[in-house]
Amino acid sequence: MPLYHSDDQVMLKDSVAPFIADKAPVTHLRKLRNANDETGFSRALWASFTEMGLPGILVPEAHGGLGMGHAEAGIVLEEIGRNLTPSPFLATSVGAVAALAKAGGTQAARWLPAIAAGEVIAALAIDEGAKHRPERIATTATRSGNGFRLDGKKSFVVHGHVADVLLIAAQSDDGVTLFAVPKDSQGMTADPRRLVDSSLASHVTLDGVMVDADAVVGEVGQGQAVLDALLAATRTGASAELIGVGQGAMDMTVDYLKARKQFGKLIGEFQALQHRAAHLYGEMEVARSAVMKAQQLLDADNAGAPLMVSVAKAKASRVCNLAVREGVQMHGGIGMTDEYDIGLYMKRDRALAEYMGDAHYHIDRVARLNGY
Repeated sequence: MPLYHSDDQVMLKDSVAPFIADKAPVTHLRKLRNANDETGFSRALWASFTEMGLPGILVPEAHGGLGMGHAEAGIVLEEIGRNLTPSPFLATSVGAVAALAKAGGTQAARWLPAIAAGEVIAALAIDEGAKHRPERIATTATRSGNGFRLDGKKSFVVHGHVADVLLIAAQSDDGVTLFAVPKDSQGMTADPRRLVDSSLASHVTLDGVMVDADAVVGEVGQGQAVLDALLAATRTGASAELIGVGQGAMDMTVDYLKARKQFGKLIGEFQALQHRAAHLYGEMEVARSAVMKAQQLLDADNAGAPLMVSVAKAKASRVCNLAVREGVQMHGGIGMTDEYDIGLYMKRDRALAEYMGDAHYHIDRVARLNGY
């Protein structure tokens, strides 16, 4: 159990953990998957999240939110990961909120109160290829009249087909600019695809999408700082969710070791499996510590945050993958069947590990930030 630094964080954990475990356990994911759900999450569950104030956890109080930090958002995300809960929380309440709050201005005033009220789902349209490469934005923003014309394609936009607003990164004459583009804008189409973990992400096409100047998030050509805030928040949030996935897989595996008998003995009594379980526990604690440090540095607006964010994403990805692989192996043959939930944890790990940069991307980024 991680050590939190305030009574408020302990209270949040104590309220969120049983809420998500009761309202959205793994059976909730199975129900949506088996029904071939076309939304990607339950709007009724999102309404329950809203009743608890969770969509506004990072939204400043001035815009109707709770004004908490990334540490608190991470508590929610860890429980989402532990239960494999399909939810727009990461993209909407973490990534989009971080960008809008960083930029301020018209778009923040328009969207942040609506996000806090649970009325708006946001999507992050950053990447354009099979891998996360935010430094290779090719989508263009061309000045047209009093606004801009957007042209390009975005890949794997989670919730892009149902989002009320898309935050789109584009190249303008002056540099990177972020735009808040409402759904159903003429010339914008979303083609949703089912991912390995049964979630839905879209290939979004922008064909002459016209937006006015007020759609700019921040300043024209000065969007890199806003984009960096979005990426740091989302990567850290994804790391926290990975910790939850890994913890959920580990807990399930340890329970199985305590119940399954082989050759007349509980398999958890075999020393080889004990060593593997102990190693996994140690790795999980190291990964959790890295994620918590990244959250703290982000909340303190510390200059060392970008480095630690990539350390956290790389370590959480590696360790969660270890947790789900060990889980499947220690479950034996039944671990490969759909009947047992451990395979669902493996699938969620694969989707999250790629989201906002895989371990290789972030290991390379750590090296570059250290001057290599």
